Amino acid sequence: MKTLRYRIGKEVKPGIVDTQGQVRDASSLVKDWDRENVTIDKLNEVKKADIGSLPIVQSYDSIAPCVCKESIGKFICIGLNYSDHAEETGMKVPPEPIIFAKATSAVIGPNDDVEIPKKSVKSDWEVELGVIIGKHCQYVSEKDALSVVSGYCIVNDVSERSYQFDRGGQWIKGKSAQTFAPIGPFLVTAEEIENPQNLNLQLKLNNKVVQKSNTSDMIFTVSQIISHLSHFMILRPGDIIATGTPEGVGIGMKPPVFLKDGDIMELEIDFL
Repeated sequence: MKTLRYRIGKEVKPGIVDTQGQVRDASSLVKDWDRENVTIDKLNEVKKADIGSLPIVQSYDSIAPCVCKESIGKFICIGLNYSDHAEETGMKVPPEPIIFAKATSAVIGPNDDVEIPKKSVKSDWEVELGVIIGKHCQYVSEKDALSVVSGYCIVNDVSERSYQFDRGGQWIKGKSAQTFAPIGPFLVTAEEIENPQNLNLQLKLNNKVVQKSNTSDMIFTVSQIISHLSHFMILRPGDIIATGTPEGVGIGMKPPVFLKDGDIMELEIDFL
């Protein structure tokens, strides 16, 4: 099942994409796709409904973040999770996952405008597989880790490299500017993704492919990441994990290339 949130004027409504690709109004089933309704149990309940009987949404203004921004408890990111990306940035492959965070205030819809911060000189792009937690959990084994996932989405981990690397080494500063976390367009429920370690992903900048890889190239798998994180913190429904980006970011180019006004980023991941 694919869920989304769409905007009509100032109102944000929950939707479901039917088997013909039409958006259906899911307001009769859920108030919003928030932490209460992106749980595994709730999504399984919704799947039993007659989706084809829901009203077809004839038009909408734009697509909102696939999970209600105000209900995302944690936005956790994994750094240097593709060896080719570590190499292009001149950093060593980590012995265990590098963990940092994005401020949830950075979350926007997938097609919303990204704003380059004042005094930014090195704003950059990163296509990533996003994992949405659907069950309250702690101390999860790698074997059971995928059982706590409600779904997946596309994440653009937009980054200001000068803030990230040149201002004291606190990565969160370079990751959290307003609009630096486009997510969506869909939450694709976990059963739709047979193997999260075999998904093609790419990012185009101004219609030129700059990132192209497969999640099989991750250093740490989705299962390993979830298990690892759950031993340091409780994971709750609505938490989002961005699992790392492959090579092709602007800072790794020779010479480096950074975002400027008018640039267009287009992200793709299989099935998402």
